[in-house]
Amino acid sequence: MESYLIMVVENSIAVRELIAFTLERQGYKVVKAEDGLDALKKLDDNRPNLIFTDLNMPNMNGIELIREVRAKSSFRFIPIIVVTTETRTSEKKQEAKAAGATAWITKPFKKDQILTVVKKILG
Repeated sequence: MESYLIMVVENSIAVRELIAFTLERQGYKVVKAEDGLDALKKLDDNRPNLIFTDLNMPNMNGIELIREVRAKSSFRFIPIIVVTTETRTSEKKQEAKAAGATAWITKPFKKDQILTVVKKILG
């Protein structure tokens, strides 16, 4: 199996660790970031195949992060999955999609939802 690198951007330590653990158990390499600014710094040294990002984070939220990632030509086509508690507001969904989000997972989620989306996107 090709070793994919996945970035998990989430300010909740528990959720960040749960997603990372779920992915690592399946053989994926994971780089973790606590918010959008931390993620941008880590992109300098890492080239993830996929990014999971929370929407509501301090310093730089998920939509701002998506815009920043999409603005970098070398990261323009990396799939970005938004993981959030925002369910009812399709406005946030539309904003994330317009910024360049690839998919959307609502918290709370089941571990297999994470793996299903990863397998569908990365193959």
